[in-house]
Amino acid sequence: MISLAGRDILHGWGKFVFTGIGLGLLIGVTLTMAGVYRGMVDDAKALLDNSTADLWVVQKDTLGPYAEPSSIYDDHWRAIRGVQGVADATNVTYLTMQVRHGNRDVRAMVTGMVVGEPGSPGWPPYLVSGRQITRGHYEAVADLATGIRIGEQIKIRRNIYTVVGLTRRMISSSGDPMIFIPIKDAQQAQFLKDNDAILEQRRRTEQNPTLNRPGSPEILDAVIASQSVNQFVNAVLVRIKPGFFAQDIAQSIRRWQRLQVYDRAQMEDILVSKLIATSAKQIGMFLIILAIVSAAIVAFIIYTLTMGKIREIAVLKLIGTRNRTIASMIVQQSLGLGLIGFVVGKISATFWAPFFPKHVLLETGDAISGFIAIVVICILASVVAIWAALKVDPADAIGG
Repeated sequence: MISLAGRDILHGWGKFVFTGIGLGLLIGVTLTMAGVYRGMVDDAKALLDNSTADLWVVQKDTLGPYAEPSSIYDDHWRAIRGVQGVADATNVTYLTMQVRHGNRDVRAMVTGMVVGEPGSPGWPPYLVSGRQITRGHYEAVADLATGIRIGEQIKIRRNIYTVVGLTRRMISSSGDPMIFIPIKDAQQAQFLKDNDAILEQRRRTEQNPTLNRPGSPEILDAVIASQSVNQFVNAVLVRIKPGFFAQDIAQSIRRWQRLQVYDRAQMEDILVSKLIATSAKQIGMFLIILAIVSAAIVAFIIYTLTMGKIREIAVLKLIGTRNRTIASMIVQQSLGLGLIGFVVGKISATFWAPFFPKHVLLETGDAISGFIAIVVICILASVVAIWAALKVDPADAIGG
């Protein structure tokens, strides 16, 4: 019967192969969708790895600095660095925005880092070319994915920056490339109001009868507030000394600084289970739909092939062929179709994955799981065809 199944496939090989290719493209899309999710998780882990931090100190009752906005005073790092077991503590700001590069806009996460302390948390761990930032203003290090080259200029808010170094695989949790600038510039870009907004605030203050009184303390408070907006950062990145436990240091910071502290495991859980949870559910729904469509395609083509050889099946029954043997032939054809589809799908996904704008990570484990799922789908999809074949009357071989 194995040779009979093969002979039947060779008889209609064109239809069988082209159907397998079409199924393979669908399987390739399925593997790519799984790779997109794996890429999102890998991006989140890469963001945490590249920060080289053990603890993230953020605003109390927030999930910052990546999943929620966080704003803390920029002098907290001094007290945190004095905590026993802390090796280093530096301020950092994160701002996802459109960066102007020539005649185009680049979507990037602008990261403000403390200048003059190479190797501190928040710095890019390595460069592929150029140098690190050495000046306190108007220099930048960019990821290769931005398409920016050394010596080129970019515009962030109102200021122009010269790119002095390039790094690789420095990305946000959403896959946006990172651009590093001095933290003072980043504070201004994130917190400082533009000139029109300041003038508007002054006009509103002057028109407010409550505030428009000589010597009014409210006016003084407003002026102080407008001048102090750049005294905030999004987080303090902390690196601990060997031999100390992150949870003990985190508890000490929470108690004395009244701030929220997350360790590596907690921050990874926030990024994976909260920040990309909705995207994961959406991708999961697509995978279920694609699996159902794949099963429908296999079931339809196997049923069509079976119905096309009703007379041959009747002859097999007339000469005493067992139902189990006929069912085995149909299952073999279904598995052959699935095998062709898997090979085409794996090759297709591997070929087009690098051209996606977001990181697509194709893991061997997902391919193995996909293959097992295809085998199960093919077996289940052949049930209808088997049912139709077993209902064939042997007399049909004579009645023709």
